[in-house]
Amino acid sequence: MEKTNVMRILEQHGISYTPHSYPHGKEAVDGVSVAEMLGQDPECVYKTLVARGKSGGYFVFDIPVNAELDLKKAAKAVGEKAIELVHVKELLGLTGYVRGGCSPVGMKKQFPTVFHEIAEILPTIMVSAGKIGWQIECAPDDLIALVGAKTADLVKD
Repeated sequence: MEKTNVMRILEQHGISYTPHSYPHGKEAVDGVSVAEMLGQDPECVYKTLVARGKSGGYFVFDIPVNAELDLKKAAKAVGEKAIELVHVKELLGLTGYVRGGCSPVGMKKQFPTVFHEIAEILPTIMVSAGKIGWQIECAPDDLIALVGAKTADLVKD
């Protein structure tokens, strides 16, 4: 098995995780398809979104793959008047990750991070292992503590 930077960081911090891989081409696979390929509930598989606030700061939001980010709720969660998702072309330079392989763990810079609140009640969640085709599954509390995240209601009703 190939180890990603995300896996190394989790190991350095003594966080236990289960790696999962799924078949893919060069392009990102949508999260719901990833959840299906891995036999997981889409509610427990999280996508990592990066946004810019009106103030110019960057924020990371992790939400279930079957949900849509509510920009108003997300802005409120980070104390911004408004936020917008960054363009896919900006992702690699900002985070070190490509679309479909973006993880809240191990970004070039640790931006303020918020997980959708349902993560708190799930036994495990999955996030990208930092590379298309790889996911890691671990306890949400460990992940939230590692990246210094908070939780809030982030998705459209």
